[in-house]
Amino acid sequence: MLDRSIGEFSRFVIIALGCTILGFTSGNWSLALIAGLAAYLLSVLWQQQRFNRWLANGRRGPAPTSFGIWGEIYDDFYRMQRRHRREKQKLHAMLRRVQDSTSALREGIVALENGDHLAWWNPAAGELLGLQASDSGQSLVNFVRDPNFVSYMHSEDTDSREPLTLPAPGNEALHLQLEVTRYGKDEALVIVRDITRLHNLEQMRRDFVANVSHELRTPLTVIAGYLETLQGSDMAPPAWQRPLAQMEEQAARMTTLVNDLLLLARLETSERTGGDMLIDVQELMERVAREARSFSGGRHQIEVENEIPCCIRGDASELHSAFANLVLNAVKYSPDEGAIKLRWWQDNWGGHFSVEDRGIGIDPLHIPRLTERFYRVDPGRSRDSGGTGLGLAIVKHVLIRHGGEMSVESTPTQGSTFTLHFPVKKVVSKVEQGPEVTVGA
Repeated sequence: MLDRSIGEFSRFVIIALGCTILGFTSGNWSLALIAGLAAYLLSVLWQQQRFNRWLANGRRGPAPTSFGIWGEIYDDFYRMQRRHRREKQKLHAMLRRVQDSTSALREGIVALENGDHLAWWNPAAGELLGLQASDSGQSLVNFVRDPNFVSYMHSEDTDSREPLTLPAPGNEALHLQLEVTRYGKDEALVIVRDITRLHNLEQMRRDFVANVSHELRTPLTVIAGYLETLQGSDMAPPAWQRPLAQMEEQAARMTTLVNDLLLLARLETSERTGGDMLIDVQELMERVAREARSFSGGRHQIEVENEIPCCIRGDASELHSAFANLVLNAVKYSPDEGAIKLRWWQDNWGGHFSVEDRGIGIDPLHIPRLTERFYRVDPGRSRDSGGTGLGLAIVKHVLIRHGGEMSVESTPTQGSTFTLHFPVKKVVSKVEQGPEVTVGA
């Protein structure tokens, strides 16, 4: 820095000395001063011209060499240029590594900009969605035209929704799972997975369960009919009465299990519309309460509380099945004289139906697995009470079809509260309903 200042000062001294000599020789000091200023300005303009030419040339090669302040400017720009070039090379290398790693993934990755316009995708995504290089900048919904995906992309709560499963564009045999994650101001990342094998395995499982359950209905009906005939006649010896009663009980239990399996298969395979009927909540709760009182035989106190009369838009039989499963479970696992409360209320998040009991309760360890098929907290007690282990699985699938969720609060030996949450769009007040006729369960 000191050398640069000395160089600039030396140039100034040389110009001043030249002006002095010119003034002494010519005797015209004004002319000498003007000549000195002109020389200094010409030197500055010349340095600016060199600098401008270097910039206009794309800053290729090293900066021009000079002395004084201009030399320092050239050196600073050259250092900045080298630092910028190193950072640019580092970013390019990082970008290449990211592209190489994403290109090696079997999952498809699509980067979107301006909402849903294609910005970049890896080869797997191009193969799964049929994208080509010329498609850049177009809307993704132009290539994935499934109405469910269009609704999924335009939904405001995309990040909180479950991944969407649908057939691949142009190939119905290929099933894809798409998950959208939004970031930045108006950008998103779409993860595309090929789940054809899982989908086929799941379909095989559903078909197997449905077919086996359906085939079991006929022999069970025949067995139950003959058992009933034998018990109602005098043909069976007295010693057979107890075995026949046990056989009839187990046949009835098997029939219930088969019916639950068939219901689950129907809930899984049918379209997830949830129905469009208006079900009166008060009527549904009263009906479920009557069934629970009949099942209890007067051993429990069952109370119904409805804060706001309204209706649920959905499928009557499915909602009745969900409500009844929760209430009958409360009866099964509550001691005699235990209180069971059915409650409905509404708030800004929608409608809520809860079943509260003072039964044996559930350890928090078991709560995450309650909706699994055949999962039992207490296997022995469940079988003694006639449970199939499918009740809460049915409740979960009914809620999925109606856009709802279930929450569980329980403390061992103190009781449990199961709550079904329905979105606002599924709840219709009696005032909004107008002259429409409500449909009971």
